[in-house]
Amino acid sequence: MQAPAITPRRAVWTLGVTQLIGYGCTSYLPATLAKAQAGSLGVSTSVVFGAYSGGLLISALLGPSAGRAVDRHGARRPLALGSVVLTLALIGMALAQDGVQLALAWLVLGAGMALALYDIAFAGLVGWFGQDARRSITGVTLIAGFASTIAWPLSAWMEGSYGWRATALFWAAANLLIALPLHWTLPRATQPANTPQAAQEGGDAPPEPGAALKMALLATALAVMAGVGSVMAAHLPLLLIGLGASTTAAIAAGMLVGPAQVVARLGEFFLVRRIHPLVSARVAVAMFPAGAGLLLALGPLAAAPFAALYGAGNGLFTIVRGTLPLVLFGSRNYGRRLGTLSVPSRLIGAAAPLIFALGMERSAQMSLWVLILACVGALGCLFALRKPAA
Repeated sequence: MQAPAITPRRAVWTLGVTQLIGYGCTSYLPATLAKAQAGSLGVSTSVVFGAYSGGLLISALLGPSAGRAVDRHGARRPLALGSVVLTLALIGMALAQDGVQLALAWLVLGAGMALALYDIAFAGLVGWFGQDARRSITGVTLIAGFASTIAWPLSAWMEGSYGWRATALFWAAANLLIALPLHWTLPRATQPANTPQAAQEGGDAPPEPGAALKMALLATALAVMAGVGSVMAAHLPLLLIGLGASTTAAIAAGMLVGPAQVVARLGEFFLVRRIHPLVSARVAVAMFPAGAGLLLALGPLAAAPFAALYGAGNGLFTIVRGTLPLVLFGSRNYGRRLGTLSVPSRLIGAAAPLIFALGMERSAQMSLWVLILACVGALGCLFALRKPAA
């Protein structure tokens, strides 16, 4: 057996900071820059969101290959390369002079997302710590959960004060000067201390009976929640405004998402050995329709509770994305499996913001109802899954 080349504490802080930067410059960027970019370059806001969706599609296509690379070579190089790609994409975005150049920048940003965000970070943690990675995964998401709290107001302030091009350059500098050096301090591939080396080096194990059905059910639930998360990251303030909230109230409610994520993750962190990830997943999914129901019933008065419930559910489900496949299928070929599961999630995540934007032009209420029904379906998939035998 070989000891990990990095301590859990250092891995959590390193990846927590880089993931905060990564999500701040990707998932939380369209909500604050799309309108300004569209007005500056003479295109519609839907074109900008369409380009962002195209970037998510690129991310989906690259996901399985990135996961296999982590299984074979470790997470250090993919994460570092991802920081470089994000830097180049954001510089290209800042220099864009027309809609085509802007769209190309968003597409390149998608390639960086496939390499620099949670899936690769989680696979790295599992590669270092094996089945013990669950607590580290939760720790990383605790820190990165502040991305919305920091990125939305920071990007909005910078765009208003210095323009969207300067905002893109700021995030490019954060990737180049902070995330890239931190990623480069991570260790190369290593066998986790609690996993026999022979088991790691061996070939694929025979498929477990019912594994394909479990993968399909889990992939469906993950895809639905990825779509909800992608929509909320891109449209939460706009959705609340469409339902009657003021711009100030919508931004204020959006700032509750990050703290709610962290509070939920803290609860999961301290109860990690007592609650099965499947239970956490069911609770997480149920929170969105509960909050959305309040919003539809009470209108703008429920903007804050809705954002808090969404944030708490999203915070829990982000952890589940990494821990549930680990508990259901084990650490063997974890990166490849997570990459495979990510394909439908990223495809849905790519299409959802654009589709929701088109739906919002007709009816914010009906668009929200579609998300509620999708979450009910995801909840059914999770109840169909069963805890593995001890």
